Amino acid sequence: MAYPDKYTEIFKMGSNSTSTAEINCNVTNVKFQYSLYATTYILIFIPGLLANSAALWVLCRFISKKNKAIIFMINLSVADLAHVLSLPLRIYYYISHHWPFQRGLCLLCFYLKYLNMYASICFLTCISLQRCFFLLKPFRARDWKRRYDVGISAAIWIIVGTACLPFPILRSTDLNNNKSCFADLGYKQMNAVALVGMITVAELAGFVIPVIIIAWCTWKTTISLRQPPMAFQGISERQKALRMVFMCAAVFFICFTPYHINFIFYTMVKETIISSCPIVRIALYFHPFCLCLASLCCLLDPILYYFMASEFRDQLSRHSSSVTRSRLMSKESGSSMIG
Repeated sequence: MAYPDKYTEIFKMGSNSTSTAEINCNVTNVKFQYSLYATTYILIFIPGLLANSAALWVLCRFISKKNKAIIFMINLSVADLAHVLSLPLRIYYYISHHWPFQRGLCLLCFYLKYLNMYASICFLTCISLQRCFFLLKPFRARDWKRRYDVGISAAIWIIVGTACLPFPILRSTDLNNNKSCFADLGYKQMNAVALVGMITVAELAGFVIPVIIIAWCTWKTTISLRQPPMAFQGISERQKALRMVFMCAAVFFICFTPYHINFIFYTMVKETIISSCPIVRIALYFHPFCLCLASLCCLLDPILYYFMASEFRDQLSRHSSSVTRSRLMSKESGSSMIG
């Protein structure tokens, strides 16, 4: 299949990321992924920026009661906002097929993508676990301190930030070629020990363990609805917790499950461990779709805040009502002065 000159140039620019298996299987999937990435990021940017900015502002300013996983929601919103702010550069590159900025900025944007994904996974897991734990152990919830959530969040940022460093490092080859970025970055081959270690940590800590925790929280929260409610804990509180856990599970499975299923095959294709052409084509074809689904969490997470956190809705409604009353009073006072 013949490509226009600009796609041929991009393919040459990204030749360092092309494995032997891709060449042998005659994989030429460059053209569609540029339009897919550009379209997806354009659709996500404005709604994601507005929703996460508003959510972060409301969560930080209007919620004085920092329990019920509010601290984790704030950190989740920060993670989403960091990725959203890098989208204009991604959109520019996938439309123009040219990177005019510093190489370090490209690797930073590349790094923020994976930082957002794994930080979101951790904070979604923490939200599910805390809501479930507080529902099952309400007396322990009364003694829980806000600084515990702050400490856990700080630990997550440090651990996830460090664990995501290999992603840009593996793609930082051919540093003299400043025209390519993102999907066209080169790929460094790893030795067997490093490869097994990276796949194990990414799949176990970033997918398997969170899946088990979220599934357990969903199961325990569902069972709690069948038990008689306590005097200070009505059935509505349990239903709110169940909706929260279900929403976390939905975001997790929609956005992150496809990527981690395909991640093993994609990495082994890049390392030329897998050479079967059907698997090579499937892994490379679905990789862009999986990354786009992962970015979709920037739109789904604000839905989690608004529809699942009663405090968020209450404070947002109160703020809207107060603004409306202020405007009406100012209009009335202005009319009386004129009259």
